Amino acid sequence: MRSIFGFLVFVGIIVLIDLYAYKGMNTALAGWTDVGRRWMRFIYWAVSIGLIATWVWLFVNIAELRANRNYSFVFSLVAVSMLFFLPKLVVVAFHLVEDLLELLRWAAAKMQPGSEVVTSSGGEKQPISRIRFLSQVGLALATIPFAGVLYGITHGRRNFRVERVTIRSDKLPEQFNGLRVVQISDMHLGSFPTDSDIVQRGIDLINAEEPDLILFTGDLVNDYSEEAEPWLEQLTKLEARIGKFSILGNHDYSDYARYPSREAKAANLERLKKHHATMGFRLMLDERLNIERDGEHIELLGVQNWGTKFQQYGNLAKTVAGSNPERFRLLMSHDPSHWEAQVWAEKIDLMLSGHTHGAQFGISINGQTYSPAQWFYKHWAGLYEHEGMRLYVNRGFGFIGFPGRIGMPPEITVLDLRKA
Repeated sequence: MRSIFGFLVFVGIIVLIDLYAYKGMNTALAGWTDVGRRWMRFIYWAVSIGLIATWVWLFVNIAELRANRNYSFVFSLVAVSMLFFLPKLVVVAFHLVEDLLELLRWAAAKMQPGSEVVTSSGGEKQPISRIRFLSQVGLALATIPFAGVLYGITHGRRNFRVERVTIRSDKLPEQFNGLRVVQISDMHLGSFPTDSDIVQRGIDLINAEEPDLILFTGDLVNDYSEEAEPWLEQLTKLEARIGKFSILGNHDYSDYARYPSREAKAANLERLKKHHATMGFRLMLDERLNIERDGEHIELLGVQNWGTKFQQYGNLAKTVAGSNPERFRLLMSHDPSHWEAQVWAEKIDLMLSGHTHGAQFGISINGQTYSPAQWFYKHWAGLYEHEGMRLYVNRGFGFIGFPGRIGMPPEITVLDLRKA
């Protein structure tokens, strides 16, 4: 009953927004011909009613979709809903300002009997008032989120950005000077249609960098190990001179899915671990490895997921046990909140994370990128430094929820390690 009530509230809010946005559109189009306005009404309500009907169908059939593990339909519905809903919010905002100003003008007229007030409700032949102009501006600006979402789901999710970052450290041995490390994160393979070429595009870009190490910092799938299976053969083609290493992210434990038993959930995780091996990745579970070159060493550490807001499976004390703080130490930890909460105390030279996706949305102003991710994470994208320690947060390879990226391209990070 609670879920039904919540869904009815959700639909009710959507309907109210639809009605008010429609009123705003009508006001903005007051100067159009009757035929033009009729067509706009038909298109508006055909799309709105169609989307509401689809959400109702989804609510009724959600159990079956979950059983079939059908992400593509849900993600597509989210994309189409955002495509048409976000522009309505822009129209609503401007029309609300218009209505408030109209209310003030009406109140002013009431307080000054005999004065004449021009409103936006006097018919099509009446000259456009300054207030009606606001509704027209709102309708025009509504094309911006429409175009942004359309770009995000058609091109934004496939246009990888290769970020090149130089890390200098006096603890790095001369033999490792110039070590090329490629970091990828948050592939979320269950989000890709099986006929997508996006994964292969990413693989080609990674191999073109000729990396010494490839490090994957978690979230191979959304929930189920089988989501990775269509891509395993392609991912075996990733090449690194020294090796490929990986860790688990919060989604890899399948805590957000429903299983008939704990044994079934545990079997899913074991199967996922085998997939890492099939791809040629050494999955690191709270452990460390020495990487040797000409008699010199650096240490690679991999911890299970640990976050201040998400699961805390990782055991950092176990991971660093026996490591040599005099050596350059590189830690893979999926959630960047781990850095300040625990990793600072261990004096790890470089930590690599992902998890945030950069919220899959960003706006760049004067060279500075702003994203909703920064409302939730202090360290959410790019390079950070604290007392000589560094954290790099990868913006993610794939996507989840919204099947697109707007101003926050999928990222392949190329780290150039240099001796200071």
